[in-house]
Amino acid sequence: MKKTILLLLLLLAAKQSFCWGFYAHKKINYYAVFLLPPEMMVLYKPHIDFLAEHAVDPDKRRYAVPEEGPRHYIDIDKYGKYPYDSLPRKWNDAVAKYSEDSLLQHGIVPWWLQTMLYRLTEAFKEKNQAKILKLSAEIGHYIADSHVPLHACSNHNGQYTDQKGIHGFWESRIPELLAEKEWDFFIGKAEYISQPADYIWKRVLESAVAADTVLLFEKKLSQQFPGDQKYSFEERNGVVIRQYSAAFTRSYDAMMKGMVERRMRQSIFSVASVWYTAWVNAGQPDLTKLSNKEFSVEELKEFESLNNSWKNAGIKGREHE
Repeated sequence: MKKTILLLLLLLAAKQSFCWGFYAHKKINYYAVFLLPPEMMVLYKPHIDFLAEHAVDPDKRRYAVPEEGPRHYIDIDKYGKYPYDSLPRKWNDAVAKYSEDSLLQHGIVPWWLQTMLYRLTEAFKEKNQAKILKLSAEIGHYIADSHVPLHACSNHNGQYTDQKGIHGFWESRIPELLAEKEWDFFIGKAEYISQPADYIWKRVLESAVAADTVLLFEKKLSQQFPGDQKYSFEERNGVVIRQYSAAFTRSYDAMMKGMVERRMRQSIFSVASVWYTAWVNAGQPDLTKLSNKEFSVEELKEFESLNNSWKNAGIKGREHE
């Protein structure tokens, strides 16, 4: 019986370690609020806990909706070499060239972000508070994912190079160990994005360029580092788990010269700037005069359903780890 309980707890802990990790996604949305102008802070600051907590809803949805997975990544290296000019940047052109099924197979995050930006802009135009908050929380997740190098690489978890686990290592273990006390999140103010599609693709291409470094440096460090010191056993949520040691994690972060911190900072800035851009494009509505301030019964049931699916079901689509 004790072994069964321990196994369930280990599985639950493992569910919390993909896609920037729940910790980092929540922090990214949280810190993004402080980059907004006062006219937006009047809505976002009182609801900062909601924006942080529901930053992980898209990950939870991957346990309930098969179509959710491709919205988080793009295996852009499947389309040739940088800057991947063979891949049309416009969705209809890309579908015409490769087919929608093929695009979905390799991920659609840059196009999905544009869809989400349109939806958030419309929510601002409608002055629908519940919809604004829900969409703001969720678009923050997809924006953050687009800043992760292994979300723009078909070798997304080192599965082709005997580096399985590197995905969660880069985007979960490193920020969880270092972000709170050692990283700087005083970033400045959100900026208006005049060409959102171009902006989104630039962030994705930055991630794609960095993917080789993420994989190569981990491989090099693993060859140099004493094998018995690469991993350690630490307690998390009352459970002892095996993970990359603090010493190995710090050495890897130093070798990458702070790449994870830079991408997390860029994620925060991008999230705030996309929120701001949607608000401006909607005509800068007065956010003290909104309707639909309470979530509907259906929306509350959706939140509950996502939690239940995440806790009790297997992921639908590809795993990162």
